[in-house]
Amino acid sequence: MKRRVLFLFPDEWDRAAAQDPRFAARYEFAFEGFDLFRFPDNARLFTFDALKFVERIARRHAGRGIESVVTSDEQFGPFLAALVAERLGLPHTPVEAVLRVQHKFYAREAFERIAPEANARTGLLRRDFGRQGRPEDVPMPFPFYVKPAKAAFSVLARRVDSFEELHRHTRFGWFERAIIDRLVQPFADVVRARSDMAEDPFSMVCEEILRGRQVTANGFVRDGRATMLGTVDSIMYPGTDQFQRFQYPSSLGAGELAAVDELARRLVEGIGLRNGMFNVEMRIDPVTGLPKVIEINPRAAGQFFDLIERVDGYSLFEAMLDVHAGREPRLARGAGASRHAASFVWRDLTGDGLSRWPSARELHALAARHPDAHLMVYPKRGADLAREMKWLGSYRYAVFNVGAASLDELFARERRMSAEITFHPRGRLPAAAVGFDDPAPDRR
Repeated sequence: MKRRVLFLFPDEWDRAAAQDPRFAARYEFAFEGFDLFRFPDNARLFTFDALKFVERIARRHAGRGIESVVTSDEQFGPFLAALVAERLGLPHTPVEAVLRVQHKFYAREAFERIAPEANARTGLLRRDFGRQGRPEDVPMPFPFYVKPAKAAFSVLARRVDSFEELHRHTRFGWFERAIIDRLVQPFADVVRARSDMAEDPFSMVCEEILRGRQVTANGFVRDGRATMLGTVDSIMYPGTDQFQRFQYPSSLGAGELAAVDELARRLVEGIGLRNGMFNVEMRIDPVTGLPKVIEINPRAAGQFFDLIERVDGYSLFEAMLDVHAGREPRLARGAGASRHAASFVWRDLTGDGLSRWPSARELHALAARHPDAHLMVYPKRGADLAREMKWLGSYRYAVFNVGAASLDELFARERRMSAEITFHPRGRLPAAAVGFDDPAPDRR
Protein backbone atom coordinates (compact mmCIF):
# COMPACT_ATOMS: atom_id res chain seq x y z
CA MET A 1 0.00 0.00 0.00
CA LYS A 2 1.34 3.43 -0.92
CA ARG A 3 2.19 5.90 1.80
CA ARG A 4 0.05 9.03 1.50
CA VAL A 5 1.74 12.42 1.83
CA LEU A 6 0.14 15.86 1.82
CA PHE A 7 2.49 18.39 0.19
CA LEU A 8 1.81 22.09 0.77
CA PHE A 9 2.94 24.78 -1.68
CA PRO A 10 5.31 22.50 -3.65
CA ASP A 11 7.96 24.13 -5.81
CA GLU A 12 9.82 22.85 -8.86
CA TRP A 13 12.32 20.88 -6.73
CA ASP A 14 9.56 19.15 -4.78
CA ARG A 15 7.63 18.16 -7.90
CA ALA A 16 10.76 16.88 -9.64
CA ALA A 17 11.61 14.70 -6.64
CA ALA A 18 8.03 13.43 -6.30
CA GLN A 19 8.09 12.33 -9.95
CA ASP A 20 11.18 10.18 -9.40
CA PRO A 21 10.10 6.58 -10.15
CA ARG A 22 11.61 5.42 -6.85
CA PHE A 23 9.05 7.47 -4.96
CA ALA A 24 6.12 7.47 -7.38
CA ALA A 25 5.86 3.69 -6.92
CA ARG A 26 5.75 3.85 -3.11
CA TYR A 27 4.10 7.18 -2.30
CA GLU A 28 0.87 8.89 -3.19
CA PHE A 29 1.28 12.67 -3.13
CA ALA A 30 -1.55 15.15 -2.70
CA PHE A 31 -0.46 18.68 -3.62
CA GLU A 32 -2.18 21.75 -2.18
CA GLY A 33 -1.33 25.42 -2.55
CA PHE A 34 -0.17 27.58 -5.46
CA ASP A 35 2.93 29.27 -6.93
CA LEU A 36 3.42 32.52 -5.03
CA PHE A 37 5.76 34.09 -7.57
CA ARG A 38 4.34 33.14 -10.95
CA PHE A 39 1.32 34.50 -12.79
CA PRO A 40 -1.55 33.56 -12.94
CA ASP A 41 -1.22 31.44 -9.77
CA ASN A 42 -0.03 34.36 -7.68
CA ALA A 43 -3.23 36.30 -8.41
CA ARG A 44 -4.74 34.07 -5.72
CA LEU A 45 -2.71 36.01 -3.16
CA PHE A 46 -5.28 38.80 -3.22
CA THR A 47 -8.05 36.54 -1.88
CA PHE A 48 -6.01 34.02 0.11
CA ASP A 49 -7.09 33.45 3.72
CA ALA A 50 -4.62 31.30 5.69
CA LEU A 51 -6.99 30.16 8.43
CA LYS A 52 -9.75 29.24 5.99
CA PHE A 53 -7.17 27.37 3.89
CA VAL A 54 -6.19 25.28 6.93
CA GLU A 55 -9.82 24.43 7.69
CA ARG A 56 -10.58 23.52 4.09
CA ILE A 57 -7.47 21.37 3.59
CA ALA A 58 -7.91 19.58 6.93
CA ARG A 59 -11.53 18.73 6.10
CA ARG A 60 -10.60 17.59 2.59
CA HIS A 61 -7.92 15.15 3.76
CA ALA A 62 -9.32 13.94 7.10
CA GLY A 63 -9.86 10.19 7.08
CA ARG A 64 -7.86 9.63 3.88
CA GLY A 65 -4.88 7.92 5.51
CA ILE A 66 -2.47 10.85 5.22
CA GLU A 67 0.66 9.98 7.23
CA SER A 68 2.51 13.30 6.99
CA VAL A 69 2.19 16.95 5.99
CA VAL A 70 5.38 18.27 4.36
CA THR A 71 6.64 21.45 2.72
CA SER A 72 9.91 22.99 1.57
CA ASP A 73 8.23 26.34 0.84
CA GLU A 74 9.59 29.23 2.88
CA GLN A 75 6.83 31.82 2.70
CA PHE A 76 3.61 30.05 3.77
CA GLY A 77 4.55 26.38 3.99
CA PRO A 78 6.01 25.92 7.51
CA PHE A 79 3.28 27.58 9.58
CA LEU A 80 0.44 26.23 7.43
CA ALA A 81 1.91 22.70 7.49
CA ALA A 82 2.13 22.89 11.29
CA LEU A 83 -1.53 23.96 11.53
CA VAL A 84 -2.81 21.32 9.09
CA ALA A 85 -0.78 18.54 10.73
CA GLU A 86 -2.08 19.67 14.12
CA ARG A 87 -5.65 19.42 12.85
CA LEU A 88 -5.02 15.96 11.38
CA GLY A 89 -3.28 14.67 14.53
CA LEU A 90 0.05 14.12 12.74
CA PRO A 91 3.65 14.82 13.86
CA HIS A 92 4.48 18.52 13.69
CA THR A 93 6.29 21.40 15.36
CA PRO A 94 4.08 23.66 17.50
CA VAL A 95 2.98 26.54 15.30
CA GLU A 96 4.05 29.06 17.94
CA ALA A 97 7.68 27.95 17.54
CA VAL A 98 7.43 28.15 13.75
CA LEU A 99 6.00 31.68 13.94
CA ARG A 100 8.82 32.78 16.24
CA VAL A 101 11.46 31.40 13.89
CA GLN A 102 9.87 33.04 10.85
CA HIS A 103 9.38 36.48 12.44
CA LYS A 104 12.94 37.72 12.12
CA PHE A 105 12.71 40.22 14.99
CA TYR A 106 11.42 37.65 17.49
CA ALA A 107 13.86 35.06 16.15
CA ARG A 108 16.71 37.45 17.01
CA GLU A 109 15.28 37.87 20.52
CA ALA A 110 15.28 34.08 20.89
CA PHE A 111 18.86 33.82 19.58
CA GLU A 112 19.92 36.38 22.18
CA ARG A 113 18.41 34.23 24.91
CA ILE A 114 19.85 30.93 23.63
CA ALA A 115 23.25 31.88 22.19
CA PRO A 116 24.03 35.59 22.71
CA GLU A 117 27.63 35.11 21.61
CA ALA A 118 26.41 34.03 18.17
CA ASN A 119 23.78 36.73 17.67
CA ALA A 120 23.84 40.03 15.74
CA ARG A 121 22.68 43.43 17.00
CA THR A 122 19.17 44.12 15.75
CA GLY A 123 16.69 46.98 15.45
CA LEU A 124 13.23 47.53 13.97
CA LEU A 125 11.90 49.90 11.28
CA ARG A 126 8.16 50.48 11.43
CA ARG A 127 5.90 49.71 8.50
CA ASP A 128 5.48 53.30 7.27
CA PHE A 129 9.20 54.17 7.29
CA GLY A 130 9.40 54.32 3.48
CA ARG A 131 6.78 57.10 3.44
CA GLN A 132 7.46 58.97 6.66
CA GLY A 133 10.84 57.80 7.94
CA ARG A 134 13.34 60.27 9.41
CA PRO A 135 17.05 59.77 10.17
CA GLU A 136 16.27 59.63 13.89
CA ASP A 137 13.97 56.62 13.25
CA VAL A 138 16.90 54.47 12.14
CA PRO A 139 17.71 52.17 15.10
CA MET A 140 21.44 51.60 14.48
CA PRO A 141 24.42 53.20 12.71
CA PHE A 142 25.13 52.54 9.03
CA PRO A 143 26.08 50.29 7.36
CA PHE A 144 23.73 47.47 8.25
CA TYR A 145 21.62 44.75 6.65
CA VAL A 146 17.88 45.39 6.26
CA LYS A 147 15.22 42.77 5.56
CA PRO A 148 11.47 42.32 6.03
CA ALA A 149 10.42 40.91 9.40
CA LYS A 150 8.64 38.20 7.40
CA ALA A 151 9.93 37.37 3.96
CA ALA A 152 11.36 34.54 1.91
CA PHE A 153 14.27 33.84 -0.45
CA SER A 154 16.15 37.05 0.48
CA VAL A 155 13.29 39.20 -0.87
CA LEU A 156 14.14 42.86 -0.16
CA ALA A 157 17.12 41.83 1.99
CA ARG A 158 20.03 44.16 1.33
CA ARG A 159 23.01 45.96 2.79
CA VAL A 160 22.42 49.72 3.08
CA ASP A 161 25.17 52.28 3.67
CA SER A 162 23.23 55.53 4.08
CA PHE A 163 19.85 56.98 5.02
CA GLU A 164 19.19 57.87 1.38
CA GLU A 165 19.85 54.29 0.26
CA LEU A 166 17.64 52.90 3.03
CA HIS A 167 14.80 55.33 2.26
CA ARG A 168 14.98 54.50 -1.44
CA HIS A 169 14.97 50.76 -0.74
CA THR A 170 11.89 50.95 1.51
CA ARG A 171 9.72 53.06 -0.83
CA PHE A 172 7.24 51.10 -2.95
CA GLY A 173 4.63 51.86 -5.56
CA TRP A 174 1.02 50.99 -4.73
CA PHE A 175 1.10 47.71 -6.67
CA GLU A 176 4.41 46.63 -5.10
CA ARG A 177 3.04 47.49 -1.66
CA ALA A 178 -0.13 45.51 -2.38
CA ILE A 179 1.88 42.41 -3.34
CA ILE A 180 4.14 42.70 -0.30
CA ASP A 181 1.16 43.16 2.01
CA ARG A 182 -0.59 40.11 0.56
CA LEU A 183 2.59 38.02 0.93
CA VAL A 184 2.75 38.91 4.63
CA GLN A 185 -0.96 39.06 5.56
CA PRO A 186 -1.48 35.26 5.92
CA PHE A 187 1.42 35.12 8.38
CA ALA A 188 0.06 38.15 10.25
CA ASP A 189 -3.36 36.52 10.54
CA VAL A 190 -1.89 33.36 12.07
CA VAL A 191 0.37 35.38 14.39
CA ARG A 192 -2.71 37.22 15.66
CA ALA A 193 -4.68 34.00 16.12
CA ARG A 194 -1.97 31.75 17.60
CA SER A 195 0.69 33.82 19.38
CA ASP A 196 1.29 36.71 21.75
CA MET A 197 3.77 38.46 19.42
CA ALA A 198 2.91 42.15 19.23
CA GLU A 199 5.46 43.50 16.73
CA ASP A 200 4.09 44.01 13.25
CA PRO A 201 5.40 41.42 10.73
CA PHE A 202 5.04 44.14 8.05
CA SER A 203 8.01 45.98 9.64
CA MET A 204 11.64 45.79 8.51
CA VAL A 205 14.48 44.41 10.63
CA CYS A 206 17.92 46.03 10.72
CA GLU A 207 20.84 43.75 11.53
CA GLU A 208 24.51 44.18 12.21
CA ILE A 209 26.55 43.03 9.21
CA LEU A 210 28.04 39.62 9.91
CA ARG A 211 31.30 38.91 8.13
CA GLY A 212 33.06 35.77 7.00
CA ARG A 213 32.25 32.67 5.00
CA GLN A 214 28.57 31.75 4.80
CA VAL A 215 27.32 28.20 5.29
CA THR A 216 23.99 26.41 5.63
CA ALA A 217 23.74 23.66 8.26
CA ASN A 218 21.03 21.09 7.48
CA GLY A 219 19.26 18.75 9.86
CA PHE A 220 16.04 17.43 11.31
CA VAL A 221 14.40 17.32 14.71
CA ARG A 222 12.38 14.46 16.21
CA ASP A 223 10.67 14.80 19.57
CA GLY A 224 12.65 17.96 20.20
CA ARG A 225 16.11 16.44 19.55
CA ALA A 226 18.13 17.73 16.59
CA THR A 227 20.22 15.55 14.27
CA MET A 228 22.67 17.23 11.89
CA LEU A 229 22.92 16.00 8.30
CA GLY A 230 25.61 18.11 6.69
CA THR A 231 26.81 21.63 6.00
CA VAL A 232 26.74 23.34 2.59
CA ASP A 233 29.05 26.21 1.61
CA SER A 234 26.96 29.18 0.42
CA ILE A 235 29.25 31.12 -1.92
CA MET A 236 28.57 34.58 -3.38
CA TYR A 237 29.51 36.29 -6.61
CA PRO A 238 32.60 38.29 -5.57
CA GLY A 239 31.78 41.80 -4.41
CA THR A 240 28.05 41.06 -4.09
CA ASP A 241 25.60 39.43 -1.69
CA GLN A 242 24.17 37.27 -4.50
CA PHE A 243 24.54 33.50 -4.22
CA GLN A 244 26.79 32.03 -6.92
CA ARG A 245 26.67 28.41 -5.83
CA PHE A 246 25.92 26.03 -2.97
CA GLN A 247 28.65 23.42 -2.57
CA TYR A 248 28.65 20.14 -0.64
CA PRO A 249 30.43 18.94 1.39
CA SER A 250 31.63 22.10 3.06
CA SER A 251 35.32 22.98 2.88
CA LEU A 252 35.32 24.03 6.55
CA GLY A 253 37.67 22.19 8.88
CA ALA A 254 36.46 19.54 11.30
CA GLY A 255 36.56 21.89 14.29
CA GLU A 256 34.60 24.58 12.47
CA LEU A 257 31.98 22.06 11.34
CA ALA A 258 31.61 20.75 14.89
CA ALA A 259 31.02 24.31 16.14
CA VAL A 260 28.41 24.87 13.40
CA ASP A 261 26.58 21.67 14.35
CA GLU A 262 26.69 22.47 18.07
CA LEU A 263 25.26 25.98 17.54
CA ALA A 264 22.54 24.72 15.20
CA ARG A 265 21.42 22.11 17.76
CA ARG A 266 21.31 24.66 20.58
CA LEU A 267 19.27 27.12 18.54
CA VAL A 268 16.80 24.65 17.09
CA GLU A 269 16.16 22.83 20.36
CA GLY A 270 16.14 26.04 22.37
CA ILE A 271 13.58 27.78 20.17
CA GLY A 272 11.19 24.83 20.45
CA LEU A 273 11.17 23.07 17.07
CA ARG A 274 9.86 19.55 17.73
CA ASN A 275 9.39 17.55 14.51
CA GLY A 276 10.56 18.31 11.01
CA MET A 277 13.42 19.46 8.81
CA PHE A 278 15.43 22.65 9.22
CA ASN A 279 18.41 24.53 7.90
CA VAL A 280 20.40 27.22 9.70
CA GLU A 281 22.30 29.93 7.82
CA MET A 282 25.49 31.13 9.52
CA ARG A 283 28.66 33.16 9.00
CA ILE A 284 32.06 32.02 10.25
CA ASP A 285 33.60 35.04 11.96
CA PRO A 286 37.00 35.68 10.31
CA VAL A 287 38.55 36.89 13.60
CA THR A 288 37.31 34.31 16.11
CA GLY A 289 36.59 31.43 13.73
CA LEU A 290 33.24 30.91 15.51
CA PRO A 291 29.83 30.73 13.81
CA LYS A 292 27.29 33.56 13.96
CA VAL A 293 23.64 32.88 13.17
CA ILE A 294 21.85 34.59 10.29
CA GLU A 295 18.52 32.74 10.46
CA ILE A 296 16.76 29.43 10.92
CA ASN A 297 14.48 28.07 8.20
CA PRO A 298 12.04 25.47 9.60
CA ARG A 299 11.98 23.39 6.41
CA ALA A 300 14.19 21.39 4.08
CA ALA A 301 15.93 23.21 1.24
CA GLY A 302 14.60 21.54 -1.91
CA GLN A 303 17.54 22.84 -3.93
CA PHE A 304 19.79 20.64 -1.75
CA PHE A 305 17.83 17.39 -2.19
CA ASP A 306 20.12 15.94 -4.83
CA LEU A 307 23.36 17.53 -3.56
CA ILE A 308 23.34 15.44 -0.42
CA GLU A 309 22.22 12.31 -2.27
CA ARG A 310 25.04 12.67 -4.84
CA VAL A 311 27.67 12.73 -2.08
CA ASP A 312 26.18 10.77 0.81
CA GLY A 313 24.09 8.22 -1.07
CA TYR A 314 20.71 8.65 0.61
CA SER A 315 17.69 10.70 -0.42
CA LEU A 316 17.20 13.88 1.59
CA PHE A 317 13.73 14.05 0.04
CA GLU A 318 12.78 10.65 1.47
CA ALA A 319 14.39 11.53 4.79
CA MET A 320 12.02 14.50 4.92
CA LEU A 321 9.03 12.23 4.25
CA ASP A 322 10.13 9.87 7.03
CA VAL A 323 10.76 12.58 9.61
CA HIS A 324 7.39 14.24 9.04
CA ALA A 325 5.69 10.85 9.38
CA GLY A 326 7.40 10.28 12.75
CA ARG A 327 9.88 7.72 11.40
CA GLU A 328 13.63 7.66 11.88
CA PRO A 329 15.18 8.23 8.43
CA ARG A 330 17.83 5.97 6.95
CA LEU A 331 21.03 7.98 6.58
CA ALA A 332 24.53 7.45 5.21
CA ARG A 333 27.76 9.40 4.88
CA GLY A 334 30.06 9.52 1.86
CA ALA A 335 28.29 6.63 0.12
CA GLY A 336 27.22 8.53 -3.02
CA ALA A 337 28.53 8.38 -6.57
CA SER A 338 30.27 11.79 -6.29
CA ARG A 339 32.78 13.27 -3.88
CA HIS A 340 31.57 16.81 -4.53
CA ALA A 341 28.30 18.38 -5.64
CA ALA A 342 27.14 21.92 -6.30
CA SER A 343 24.08 23.91 -7.21
CA PHE A 344 25.31 26.65 -9.56
CA VAL A 345 23.11 29.74 -9.76
CA TRP A 346 23.30 31.76 -12.99
CA ARG A 347 22.34 35.39 -12.55
CA ASP A 348 21.80 38.54 -14.53
CA LEU A 349 23.07 41.44 -12.41
CA THR A 350 21.97 44.26 -14.73
CA GLY A 351 18.30 43.46 -15.41
CA ASP A 352 18.71 42.93 -19.17
CA GLY A 353 16.79 39.66 -19.05
CA LEU A 354 17.27 36.61 -21.26
CA SER A 355 18.62 37.28 -24.74
CA ARG A 356 15.79 35.03 -25.94
CA TRP A 357 13.33 32.60 -24.36
CA PRO A 358 14.42 28.97 -24.80
CA SER A 359 11.97 26.44 -26.22
CA ALA A 360 10.91 23.32 -24.34
CA ARG A 361 12.60 21.26 -27.06
CA GLU A 362 15.91 23.06 -26.49
CA LEU A 363 15.75 22.49 -22.73
CA HIS A 364 14.92 18.80 -23.22
CA ALA A 365 17.95 18.48 -25.53
CA LEU A 366 20.20 20.09 -22.91
CA ALA A 367 18.90 17.70 -20.27
CA ALA A 368 19.44 14.72 -22.58
CA ARG A 369 23.10 15.67 -23.08
CA HIS A 370 23.57 15.89 -19.29
CA PRO A 371 21.34 13.09 -17.98
CA ASP A 372 22.75 13.05 -14.45
CA ALA A 373 22.52 16.84 -14.03
CA HIS A 374 19.55 18.89 -12.91
CA LEU A 375 18.76 22.13 -14.80
CA MET A 376 16.03 24.61 -13.83
CA VAL A 377 15.31 27.67 -16.00
CA TYR A 378 13.25 30.68 -14.85
CA PRO A 379 12.21 32.91 -17.79
CA LYS A 380 11.01 36.38 -16.73
CA ARG A 381 10.52 39.71 -18.46
CA GLY A 382 8.76 43.04 -18.12
CA ALA A 383 7.33 43.92 -14.71
CA ASP A 384 8.17 40.48 -13.25
CA LEU A 385 11.83 40.93 -14.20
CA ALA A 386 11.96 44.51 -12.87
CA ARG A 387 10.38 43.41 -9.58
CA GLU A 388 12.86 40.56 -9.13
CA MET A 389 15.76 42.94 -9.73
CA LYS A 390 14.48 45.33 -7.04
CA TRP A 391 13.41 42.72 -4.54
CA LEU A 392 16.37 40.34 -4.92
CA GLY A 393 19.09 42.54 -6.42
CA SER A 394 19.59 40.23 -9.42
CA TYR A 395 17.68 37.98 -11.81
CA ARG A 396 18.22 34.26 -11.13
CA TYR A 397 17.54 32.82 -14.56
CA ALA A 398 18.84 29.25 -14.19
CA VAL A 399 20.14 26.76 -11.63
CA PHE A 400 22.37 23.79 -12.51
CA ASN A 401 22.93 20.94 -10.02
CA VAL A 402 25.71 18.45 -10.73
CA GLY A 403 28.16 16.11 -9.00
CA ALA A 404 31.75 15.10 -9.76
CA ALA A 405 34.73 13.16 -8.46
CA SER A 406 36.82 16.31 -7.95
CA LEU A 407 36.34 20.06 -7.68
CA ASP A 408 38.16 20.59 -10.98
CA GLU A 409 35.73 18.25 -12.71
CA LEU A 410 32.78 19.89 -10.96
CA PHE A 411 33.67 23.35 -12.27
CA ALA A 412 34.55 21.97 -15.71
CA ARG A 413 31.07 20.45 -15.96
CA GLU A 414 29.50 23.80 -15.11
CA ARG A 415 31.57 25.54 -17.79
CA ARG A 416 30.57 22.96 -20.41
CA MET A 417 26.87 23.38 -19.65
CA SER A 418 27.19 27.16 -19.61
CA ALA A 419 28.88 27.12 -23.02
CA GLU A 420 25.99 25.09 -24.50
CA ILE A 421 23.37 27.63 -23.42
CA THR A 422 22.63 30.30 -26.02
CA PHE A 423 20.02 32.34 -24.14
CA HIS A 424 22.23 33.88 -21.43
CA PRO A 425 21.36 37.50 -20.62
CA ARG A 426 23.72 40.14 -21.96
CA GLY A 427 24.34 41.35 -18.41
CA ARG A 428 25.26 38.02 -16.85
CA LEU A 429 28.49 37.45 -14.95
CA PRO A 430 30.21 34.62 -16.85
CA ALA A 431 31.30 31.71 -14.70
CA ALA A 432 34.86 31.98 -15.95
CA ALA A 433 35.12 35.50 -14.50
CA VAL A 434 34.04 34.85 -10.95
CA GLY A 435 36.87 32.78 -9.51
CA PHE A 436 35.51 29.40 -8.46
CA ASP A 437 38.32 28.81 -6.00
CA ASP A 438 37.34 31.90 -3.95
CA PRO A 439 35.47 30.40 -0.96
CA ALA A 440 33.42 33.53 -0.23
CA PRO A 441 33.66 37.30 -0.09
CA ASP A 442 34.09 38.80 3.36
CA ARG A 443 30.69 40.45 3.41
CA ARG A 444 27.05 39.55 3.65
